[in-house]
Amino acid sequence: MKFFVPNASDVEQAKRVYAAIAEFNGAQVGAQRVYALQWEHNGQAMSCAVGESLPPYYQTGAEPVLAILDCGTFYTICTPNRGGIRGDPVMAGKGYGTTATLFSAS
Repeated sequence: MKFFVPNASDVEQAKRVYAAIAEFNGAQVGAQRVYALQWEHNGQAMSCAVGESLPPYYQTGAEPVLAILDCGTFYTICTPNRGGIRGDPVMAGKGYGTTATLFSAS
């Protein structure tokens, strides 16, 4: 999958929006960007992908995932109201049962 941010008009705007979301969350922008994530939360299997909504557990409705940030020991998952524009993001720990799928390099 090629890198994108939902509703961005082109790759350059997507990069700017992604960088702004990373800055808002105190994260570094790395060369590799996460497209999808599978993790476990309270014994439940969870998954999400950029452009799709979070599992119903998080009660964000149809809000799309704008970015998944690699923050070292955990991932930060951002929707408009959960870390994208306002509010706190969803956090997923790295380790047991957590798998990230990266955007393609080209």
